Amino acid sequence: MFGSKKKDTVRPLNDTGRSQVSETFSLEGTLRTSGAIDIAGLIKGPVFADDLIIKETGSIIGPVEADKIEIYGHLEGKILAKSIVIGSTGVVKGDILFSESLKTEEGADINGYLKKTESTSMEAAQNEFKLDTIETSGSKEKEKEKSKKGRPKIVASN
Repeated sequence: MFGSKKKDTVRPLNDTGRSQVSETFSLEGTLRTSGAIDIAGLIKGPVFADDLIIKETGSIIGPVEADKIEIYGHLEGKILAKSIVIGSTGVVKGDILFSESLKTEEGADINGYLKKTESTSMEAAQNEFKLDTIETSGSKEKEKEKSKKGRPKIVASN
């Protein structure tokens, strides 16, 4: 009399929209999404996403792994992505590992190492990155040892 019985139908998930973390939102922990997300608030912990945009008011403190990332806010931690854009208002404090492209706009503030890598996982890319830095420092030590051994250099002659 007051209503009709409707069949419960399962609604399909809508993966076409972008998720948003607003300016007033703060999260401590791991953030995982299989879709796109815009961060305008604060995230403390690792972030895993397909498409990530850190807005000017957004901040992430922790490692980030994404296919595509745009940074206009603050990020403190390692980054691994296929494609990275760091805007003029973006601040990055940490190593950046990318496999396809890296674009920085004038005014972007970056404090860390940049490396193009073939690896698609954070662990593999970090191991590759560590290997290169160890090999570089090891070769410098070998050069120092070689210069200590052998004949002294002639500084001046008559």
